[in-house]
Amino acid sequence: MGHVMSGHGDSTKAVLIALGANLAIALAKGVAAWFTRSGAMLAETVHSLADCGNQLLLLVGMKQAKGPPSPDHPLGRGKEIYFWSFLVAVMLFTIGGMYSLYEGVHKLTHPEPLEKWGWAVAVLLFSIAMEGYSTHACLKEAATERAGRSLWCWFRESRSAELIVVVGENIAALLGLGVALLFIGLSIVTGNPLWDAIGTLLIGVLLVVVAVFVAIEVKAMLVGQSIDPRRQAEMMAFVGARPEIDTVYNMITLQLGTRSMVSVQARLRHDVGSAAQIDAIERDFRVAFPEVQWSFFEPEDKGDLEA
Repeated sequence: MGHVMSGHGDSTKAVLIALGANLAIALAKGVAAWFTRSGAMLAETVHSLADCGNQLLLLVGMKQAKGPPSPDHPLGRGKEIYFWSFLVAVMLFTIGGMYSLYEGVHKLTHPEPLEKWGWAVAVLLFSIAMEGYSTHACLKEAATERAGRSLWCWFRESRSAELIVVVGENIAALLGLGVALLFIGLSIVTGNPLWDAIGTLLIGVLLVVVAVFVAIEVKAMLVGQSIDPRRQAEMMAFVGARPEIDTVYNMITLQLGTRSMVSVQARLRHDVGSAAQIDAIERDFRVAFPEVQWSFFEPEDKGDLEA
């Protein structure tokens, strides 16, 4: 199972549900694309196959991120998931988005009438149902971490790269299916295959936009990002409320996959013995925030900091 820590959803469950749904959808779309010769349907087939590969990459990354600390990686391999998540964003941009744009341009210049459109509509409805279930399951896992925040706010502040990727993929897929259904419907009603080509282009634009947003968020984590702002505020409040501490000067946090590192600079009260009290603070801190694998507490005098 995936790492499940305080305030985080089960990423493995979300990825496996998305993988199962996309496998079923890709097979159904492939059959429909063969019979209908629809550009939008073919683009959706490629998109679903790419999503299957993407979810397999996420599972690989999540497994490798569990590697223990070593001399070469003293803080563990938790950030490994960021590399794989960024790779998924690149694949979503290229295989999903750029291919859809290419297919849309091709269909604009070489329009072909839709054949056996009933297949396309039936498979799209099936796919929307499957993708809707998958998206609901992913959002349910993300809701644990969102803690009442809007989806956009969570997307910007979350440090769960794999959840960001799988939620972004699912939302893009669901919207893409809606676009495909709408424009295939327009092609059927008007008898004009150019609507199908326009739908394919819009799907490509949608995937490119989502991929770019996902890549921007994952890049920040890959470079090195602090923990979720809300969680950091909880940590600061916890440390500041300790009776042994007079003043908290600084708190530095670093997200390392599902784990994190925290460094605190604070002044202890003059009547407090430092060594035993520091051990007690760190012990209680890790109990309150179990995702913290490395914590460093530095007692400082104000004069030391000014020097």
